[in-house]
Amino acid sequence: MGKPVIRSAFRAWKHGRREARALAEIAARPEGGGQAHGLGSELVVSLTSYPARFGTLMPTLQAILRQTVRPDRVILWLAPEDIGELPPEIRALERLEIRGAPNFRSYTKIVPTLLAAPGAHIVTADDDCYYPVDWLERLVGAARDGAAIACLRAHKVVMAGPGQPAPYEEWQHNLAAPARGPDVFLTGVSGVIYAPDVFHSDVTRDDLFTRLAPSADDVWLYFMHRLAGVEAQKIGGRARILEWSGSQAGNLRTANRQNSGNDAAIAAMIGHYGWP
Repeated sequence: MGKPVIRSAFRAWKHGRREARALAEIAARPEGGGQAHGLGSELVVSLTSYPARFGTLMPTLQAILRQTVRPDRVILWLAPEDIGELPPEIRALERLEIRGAPNFRSYTKIVPTLLAAPGAHIVTADDDCYYPVDWLERLVGAARDGAAIACLRAHKVVMAGPGQPAPYEEWQHNLAAPARGPDVFLTGVSGVIYAPDVFHSDVTRDDLFTRLAPSADDVWLYFMHRLAGVEAQKIGGRARILEWSGSQAGNLRTANRQNSGNDAAIAAMIGHYGWP
């Protein structure tokens, strides 16, 4: 057995142990409860999914619904034709709203909520990850302290020249310390909280985001809040992602990095808006 095979097997073993601990921790959390969020507007947690992920969706939803801070709403947006394929145990979850929306892929986790709850604090989440019990409390705490946008995982934009960012792979990835500024590029995988009115008015225009950045919602949202003059704040240390086994066949993040999808989206956005 060669070294690459051994390393791969060891990584799989470590991931399995982390995943087992996470599942046990979620199962041990009390259901319901959680303290009031204390924000000046409604707090909505918003995410989307699709049938290929339904088999691993339950623990993510349980992790979101069993937090130390209680959101006013948790909305799972699905393409209408996919709702009937949801497992019965997910349909039975209390405090989970299941709603239909156009299939905008990753954009479905935020665009329908921006339209349905324009005055809310919106927290976006991915459907394939483990979220610690204080995940929402940390994001809400940053918002209560004045952050217009706060995230747990971010990159730092590196510029190649005036108005011209370096290729995405040359940016400083997964920042290890808190940061705030125009060069903080949030990544949605670990969750983001958005205060009301932080985006450019084009943010919900599907005729634009489906053309300019069809699979790069992080790029679109960065331009939308920067064009509105809003800076993002990264809180905490280096983020560590735990994605459920079997959930990554359609991972857009990897596809965007390996196939320069983010660079193509950035170039298209600069062509339309200029560098913000």
